[in-house]
Amino acid sequence: MAAGPGAQGAAAEGAALEVSWVQGFSNKNLAFVNNHTICYPCGNYILFLDIKTKKTRAVQCQTGQVGAFAANANSQVVAFSDRQLNPLIHIYTFPELRKLTALKGDAQLDYTLLAFSFKGPYLASYSSIPEFVLSVWNWQENILLCSESQPGLTGTSLSFNPMNWQQLCFVAESSVTIWCIERSKDEHLLTRHPVELPDEHGAMSPHEDLFFPSSRNDDPYYGPDLPVSAIAGLEGDEAETFVPRNCIKTSVHPTAHCWTAASEIYMGCKEGYVLAIDAEQYSVSVLQQKAPPGLKPSNLQKPVLLAMAFCNEGLYAAGHEGILIFYHIKDLQYEIKICADISQPISSLIFSPDYTSLLLVTDQGTVYSYRPAHSGEAVKLLDTSSSCFLAADFLTPGNNYCVSVTISGEVQVWSLEDGTFLSKINLGTEATSMACCPSSKSVAVGTQRGHICFLDVTKAEAPRVVHRTFLSKLPVLSLHYDQSGQILIARATEGHIFILDAHPSKLFQVLGYIVLADEVLHLSVISDLKNDSVEVMVLLKVAEVHQTRLEIFRLSSAMITDNDKYVNEQGMFNASALEKKQYDLDCPLSSAVRLKDNIVYGYCSCAPFICKYHLSEKNKWEDPSVFSSEKKIPSKQFGSGLLCLSPNSQWLAAAAKDGVLFIYNTSTLDVLAQKHCHSYQGGGIRSMVFSLDGNFILVNGENDCALVCLKWKEIKKTEVEEAALYWQSLRDILNKSTSDENSALKSMAEWNFDPESTSKSLPVTEEDGDVTNTDDMTWLGQKTQKVMREETLRFANQKEELQMGIRKLRETVQKMMHENEQVPDIEKLEHWEFNLDLEEQEQVQAEAEEDVARARREMEMEILSYCYLQDLIKYECWDDMCVKGRAVKCFHMDCEVRNFPLKERSQEELETLKKVLQLKQTAYLQAQKKNLDSETALSEEEGEKAAGEVADGASRCLNGSLSSQYGGDTSILYHQCDLHTKEQKLNQTILLKDVIYKVKTAFNEEFDTVVKQKEQEIARVKERNLKIQEILEKLDLQVEVWEPVLTDDEVPERALTVQDSEIKAEKYMTQEETEQAEMLAKLEMERRLAATDDERLRALDDMMGGVLELRREDILKMDIPPPDFVSRPEDLWTEEEKKVFEEYEKKVTELNEEKEDYRQFLRNEWNKIEASIKETTQNFDEIVCKLSEKKLKSQMVIYQEELKIVNLIYSLLLDEELDTREAGLHKFLMKKKKEKVKGARKILSAKYAVEACTGPYKEALHEEKSLEHGFMKHFAHTPGNLFEELLQLYKHRPETPNTETLLDTANPYVRRSPEDYQDAVSLLMKAMDELDSPEHMPSGLDQSAWEHFCLARRNKIESEELVKWKAVALAEMQACLQRRTEENDKMKSELENTFQELTWLKEEKMKLQQNLIVQFLLKQGQVELESTQIPEYSDAILIDRSVVEELNCALAAQGEKKITAMVEFKDFSKGIIQLEWEHKKMKMQIQDLKEKARDIVILPISKDCQLFLTVHNYETHIAQHLAGMEQSLGIMDKLHKKNVKNYQKKVRELKKCIRLKEQANYELSLQLKEMLVSVSERMHIFQAADTRDISEEITRQRYREIVKQKYLRNLIREQEKQLAILQSEIESWNPRTLHII
Repeated sequence: MAAGPGAQGAAAEGAALEVSWVQGFSNKNLAFVNNHTICYPCGNYILFLDIKTKKTRAVQCQTGQVGAFAANANSQVVAFSDRQLNPLIHIYTFPELRKLTALKGDAQLDYTLLAFSFKGPYLASYSSIPEFVLSVWNWQENILLCSESQPGLTGTSLSFNPMNWQQLCFVAESSVTIWCIERSKDEHLLTRHPVELPDEHGAMSPHEDLFFPSSRNDDPYYGPDLPVSAIAGLEGDEAETFVPRNCIKTSVHPTAHCWTAASEIYMGCKEGYVLAIDAEQYSVSVLQQKAPPGLKPSNLQKPVLLAMAFCNEGLYAAGHEGILIFYHIKDLQYEIKICADISQPISSLIFSPDYTSLLLVTDQGTVYSYRPAHSGEAVKLLDTSSSCFLAADFLTPGNNYCVSVTISGEVQVWSLEDGTFLSKINLGTEATSMACCPSSKSVAVGTQRGHICFLDVTKAEAPRVVHRTFLSKLPVLSLHYDQSGQILIARATEGHIFILDAHPSKLFQVLGYIVLADEVLHLSVISDLKNDSVEVMVLLKVAEVHQTRLEIFRLSSAMITDNDKYVNEQGMFNASALEKKQYDLDCPLSSAVRLKDNIVYGYCSCAPFICKYHLSEKNKWEDPSVFSSEKKIPSKQFGSGLLCLSPNSQWLAAAAKDGVLFIYNTSTLDVLAQKHCHSYQGGGIRSMVFSLDGNFILVNGENDCALVCLKWKEIKKTEVEEAALYWQSLRDILNKSTSDENSALKSMAEWNFDPESTSKSLPVTEEDGDVTNTDDMTWLGQKTQKVMREETLRFANQKEELQMGIRKLRETVQKMMHENEQVPDIEKLEHWEFNLDLEEQEQVQAEAEEDVARARREMEMEILSYCYLQDLIKYECWDDMCVKGRAVKCFHMDCEVRNFPLKERSQEELETLKKVLQLKQTAYLQAQKKNLDSETALSEEEGEKAAGEVADGASRCLNGSLSSQYGGDTSILYHQCDLHTKEQKLNQTILLKDVIYKVKTAFNEEFDTVVKQKEQEIARVKERNLKIQEILEKLDLQVEVWEPVLTDDEVPERALTVQDSEIKAEKYMTQEETEQAEMLAKLEMERRLAATDDERLRALDDMMGGVLELRREDILKMDIPPPDFVSRPEDLWTEEEKKVFEEYEKKVTELNEEKEDYRQFLRNEWNKIEASIKETTQNFDEIVCKLSEKKLKSQMVIYQEELKIVNLIYSLLLDEELDTREAGLHKFLMKKKKEKVKGARKILSAKYAVEACTGPYKEALHEEKSLEHGFMKHFAHTPGNLFEELLQLYKHRPETPNTETLLDTANPYVRRSPEDYQDAVSLLMKAMDELDSPEHMPSGLDQSAWEHFCLARRNKIESEELVKWKAVALAEMQACLQRRTEENDKMKSELENTFQELTWLKEEKMKLQQNLIVQFLLKQGQVELESTQIPEYSDAILIDRSVVEELNCALAAQGEKKITAMVEFKDFSKGIIQLEWEHKKMKMQIQDLKEKARDIVILPISKDCQLFLTVHNYETHIAQHLAGMEQSLGIMDKLHKKNVKNYQKKVRELKKCIRLKEQANYELSLQLKEMLVSVSERMHIFQAADTRDISEEITRQRYREIVKQKYLRNLIREQEKQLAILQSEIESWNPRTLHII
C-alpha cells in the first residue's frame, strides 16, 4: 500500500519508521473523492479506498487525531481538521495527496462539522465550544469570507445547497437553520433564517413572540399585562429568549436531510415524519404517505430515517431496519418502494459523483454498494468492523500475514505486504486478548467470560475455530506464547495464571494454574532454548506501599511431558517445582520486560521514566529486599506506559497515552526512532508487537479503531542483519515442529458452537458427586468435581458409618428433649443446652446477635431521625413561640376558642419598626408645621368641629378596618391616599404587621384572663364536689359526680410528655431496676403497716367511733342497741321488760325521724351545691361565647389588615415588574441602536460598492457599443450583399455551453451555467472555434478580412459577456443594498415601537403611583344603588370629606367678605366724588402757578448777568478761571503727546499680532478643510443612520435655549446702550443748570 506524504516517520540517529499501511473504520463519515475512490477518517489518518482494486492509501494528520472531515468529488480535494489547541483545517488534493493549504480560524478547541460546496471553492466549518461559530471559506485563496456565532448550539450536520452555494442548511438536535450568504463586491455576510419545526405529533403551531406580545389586556384593578420575562425578573438577552416551562413545546428531532434540485430540503425525524422545507420561504410541510387501497393512513408504519440521498428519480432513504426505501414524492404525498434489505442498521447513504452507485454504510462498519439503474441486490464493498481493535499479532512465520481482533470478537486476517483484507470470523462474544502461536498457524483469543478460542489460520482466506477451553469464570486479560511455541500462558483476574500446552496435537491441554497474592500488572516470557525451559516474569502491584514486585518462576519441558508430578489434585502447580524468585522494586511500574542477562526495564507509572534494574542470581524469596534502579531514562511521553521487547531483544518499544511510539536500543537506551501513529484523543496506544524478522511493527490504538503497520525506513544494516539472523535461526529450530503441528491443526474438526450460548452462563448442578452440563463447566470446576468424586468413592464406608452414628445420636437427643418436657420447670434444661455442635451454635448466636445489633442500629437511626423531626417541629411550632397555641372550651356547650400563637419578634424586626416609627413621627411633625404655617382664617370652634368630623370619618371609612377598636393603633399608619412611593408602601406594610401583632396580643391578654378564670372555676367546682362526695358518703349513695377537667387542647403541654399510663407495652426493666423496684415496694408496705398499727387511734375508734365529741353529722352512724331479752320469745317477757321494750321502740322511732330529717337536709344541701355549680359554669360559658365573638371580629380585623398588605405587596411587585420591563427595553434599545449603526455602515459600504460597480458597468456597455460601431465603420466598404451576410454572422452566437456534457446523467445537480467570468469566456471561445472555421467564411471574402472579422466578433462576444457578468454583479449588489435598506427600515420601526412602549411604561408607572387601591369599610345599607347593575365610576374622583367641608366653609367666608367689600365700596365711592372736586381745584391752582413761572422765565437775563449779579468779586473770579483754564490746557497738551506715543506703540504691537493671527488663520483654514471632509462623512453617516427622529425633541429644546439666550443678549445690549445714554446725559448736565431744573 502506498502511503501519503503525511505518513513519514521521525528519524533519530540514522533510524526512522514509516507507515506501511493503515486499516480500520472509526466512524460512518464516508465520502467519494472521485467516481472510484472513497475516503474516510480513521484515527490519525484519512484512508482512500479504491473500489475496484480494493487498494488503500493514507494521509496522516501530523498533529494527532482527525477531527471533522469532508470531501469534494468535483474538485477532488479532501478537508479535515486536527484536534490540537487552535486547530487548523487542512486541504489535500487527490490523487497526489498533496497539501494545498491550511485554514486558520478563531476556533480554540475543535471543529465539529465541515462541508464543501457542490461547485466553487467554498468550504463551511462549524466549531465547538466555546465559540460555536459557523464560517465560510474560499479554500483556494485561503480567505475567510464571513462567520457568525450561535452560542451554545451543537450542530449535527451541515450542507450547502448544490444548486446555490449561497445557501447553507445547519441542523442541530432539535432545530434547523437556513443560512444565506449575501455578497456585495468583495464583502460577504451570513444571514440567519431559523425554520419552525412541527411538534412531536407533527402539528405546526404559530410562533408567538413573548418579549413583544401581539395583544395586551390591561385590567384597571390588576394593572398592565406585562410579558412573562418581566414577571420572571429577567433583563437583556435572557429576557428576549425566555420561554416558560408550560409554553415549551417539544419539536421533532431531525436525523437526516438532503437537498433537491428545486432548492428544497427533505428531512427525516426520530418521530418518523418526513418533512419538506422550502429554502426560499423557510416554511415546513409534513409529507404524508399515500395509503394503499383498503388501508387507513393511521395504520401505516413510520420508519425512522437515518440517511437520505436524492437523485433525478426521487429520494432514497434508510434507517434502523436496514431496508433501502425509495420515496416517490408528489405534492405533499409519497409512495414507497423497497429496493434492498441488508438486515443491518444503515447510518448513511452516499451517491457516487456520476450517480451510478449508491453506498450504504452500516453501524457495524460494513459498506454495501447498490446500483439504482440495475435495481439489484446490494453488494458488500467493505467488510470491516467499527469496533476498536483489541490486539494484533504476526502469523507464523511472521512475514506474510497478520491477525487482529476487535473488542466485539471479530478476528480479521490481513496481508502484511499491503494491508489487504483477506478474511474474518466472528466469535460472537466479547474478546479481551489475543496471541499467535510461533510453532503453528493457530491463534488463541481470550474472552470476557473466561474462554480461550483456538483458531486454525492455515488458510488465511478461511479461518475457523477448532477448539475452545473454558478455564474459569474470570476474564482472560492477556495471552502469551513462549518463543518456541510450546507453552501458552493465560493471565486472568484475581492473580490467576493458567499454563496450557500450545501444541494443537495435544488439543491445547491445560497443564495447571498458579495463584499470586497481588494484582498482576504485566507479564513477560523468556525462552531458554538451550535448557528447554521458559522463565516467566510477573509484575505485581503491592497495595500497601508505593512499590511494585517482580516474581519469576521457571517452567520446564518436563511439566508438559510428565504433568502429574508437578501439579496437585486441583490442578495447581507445586511451589517447589516453579523455582520462584521475588524482587521488590523501588518505583511503581505499569509495565516491565526482562532480558536474558537478568536486566529488567520498567515503565514508571508515577513519572515519565524508563527504569533499568539488574537482578542478582540469588533467590530473594526468603528475605526480599528493595532493588533500586541503576538508570532512569526520562521519557517525553505522558500517562501510564507500555513496554514491548523485540524477538531478538535488541529493540525496546515504549508507548503511552499520547499515542507516540518510541524505539530504544536495549544496550544504550538511545532513541532509535519515534512515530506519532496514534493520539491522546483516541486514548493512546493499546498494544504493539514486533514481527519475528524485526521488519514490521503492528500498533493499534485504544479507542481510535486504527491498526497501523510500521516498517523501517532507515536503519543500520547490522541491526537488520542481526534481526534476520535471529529469525532464521528460530525458523530452523521450529521448522519441523511447525509442519507437524500445522498438519495436526488442519486435521482438527471445526468447533461447532452457538454464538448466543457464549453470552449466557448456564448453572452447574451436582448431586451425590454426579456432575451435569460438563461442556459448560470451567476447567477449575471440573478439577474440583473430580477431586470430590474421588474423595466420595474413597471414603464411602466411613461416610455411611458416620451417617448411622448421627442418626442414633439424633434419636437419643430427641428422647432426652422429650423427657425434659415432662420434668418440673425448675429442673428443665434450655433448648440450646441440647445442641451438640457448640461451634455452630456459637456461630448461629453470633449471627443472631449481629442481626439484632444491625436491627438495633437501624431502629436507633430511625428513632434518631424521628427525634430530629420531632425536635424540628417542636422548635418551629412550640419552642419558638412566645405565645403557645391553646384553646378554652365551654363547660356545657360545644364551643371552643383558640388564641393566636405568636412568635417573638426578632431584634432586627423591632429595629426596623423603630426606624419606620421615627420616620413616620418626623413626617408627621413636618406636616403639622406646614399646616400651622398655612393655617386659614377659620375660627377655633369651626376648626375643632371640622377636625372632629374628619377624625370620625377617617376612623370609620378611610382606615379600611376596625383594628383601632380591637387593640390596634391606627394613628401610626400612613393615610391610604398618601401611599405613592415604594418606601411608603414598605413602611406601611411593616406598620400593618405591627397593628396585626397588637390586635393578636390584645386578644391573647383577654384570652389568658378567661383561661385563668376557668382554672379558678374548676378549682371551685372541685371544692364543691368534695362536699358532694361527703354528702353522698353520708347518704350512702353511689352517684357519679360531674367533675370538669382541662382537655389536651387546653393544656397542650401534655402532648410533649408521655405518661406511664399511655404506654400499653410492658416496660422493660433490667435486673438492677427490678431489684430496686421490689425494695422500694417493700419499704412502702412496711411504712403503711407501721402507720396503721397505732393503739391510741384504735382504742378511740372502738370506744367513740374515732372522735372525742359527738356531732350532728354523726347521727347517721348512731344506733340504739336492743335489750338483751329480745332474743327470747315475747311470751316470756316480764312487764318491766315489756316497758323497757316500749321505751326502746320509742327511742328507735325518734332516732329514725332525726336521721330522716338529716338526710333531707343533706339532699337539699346537695341540690344547692349543684345549682351553684351549674350557675357559675353557665356564666363562664357565656363569657367564652362572648370571647368567641370577639375572636371572630378580631380575625375579621386581621383579615382586613392582611388584605391591605396583600394589595401593597401586589403594587410593589407590579412596580418591580415595570422597572424590570423598562430596564429590559433599555438594554434591547441599546442593542438595536448598535445594530442600527452597524446596519448604517453596511448600507454606506453597499452604496459605495454599487457606485464603484456602476462606473465600470457603464464603461463596459459603452465599449460594447463602440465595438459595434467600429465593426460597421471598418466593413462599410464591402459590397452590400457581402456586408449583410457578415452582419448576420457578426450577430450570430453559438449555443449556450454546458459545464456537463452528459445530459442523461442521474445527477440532479447538473449546473447549466458557468461559475465565473473566466469559465464563461473560455467556454464561449471553445464554442467560437467552430464558427471561426473557414467553411463558414462567405464566398468572395479574402482570408485576411475573414480573420479580422473573426477577431472583431470574438472581441464583441467577450465584451457582451463582460457586460452580462458586470450586470449580474451590479444587480446582486443592488439587491444586497435593498435588503440592507429594508432591514434598516425594519430596525427603525422596532425602535419606534420600543420608544412607544417605554413611553407607555412611564405613563403606567405614573398611573400606578397615582391610581391607588383604597380599602373602604362600609356598613350594610350605606350604599344605595338605583339599579341592580354595577355603576360605572371611571370618571369619578375620590376626595376626602374634609376637602368638601373646608370648601363649603371657605365659600361661606368668601360670601361674608363680599358683603363687607360691597359696603366698603359704597363708602369709598363717596370719597372718590369728593376727591374729584378737590382734584379739579388743584388743577386750576397748578395752571395759575405755571403762568407765573412762565412770566419769570421770559425775563432777558443772560448767564453772565446772572453770574455778575450773584458773585460778589466778579473780576477775581474771572482771573482765577482763566488761570485754571491755561493750567488745564498745558496738562492736556502733555497728556495728548503721551497718549499719541502709547497709541503708536499699540499700533506696532497690533500689526505684529495681525501677522501672527494671519499665520494662525492659515493653519486653521487647513484644519478647517480636513474637518469639513470629516463633517461631510459624518453627515453622510448621520443621514444614513437617520437618527434625526430620535434626537428631534432634544434639538428643539436646544434651539429654544439658543433663541432664549440670543434674546437675552440683545436685551442686555439694548439696556447697556440706554444706560450709556443716560450716563452721558447726566455728565452733560453741569452744576450751573441743576438749580434751574
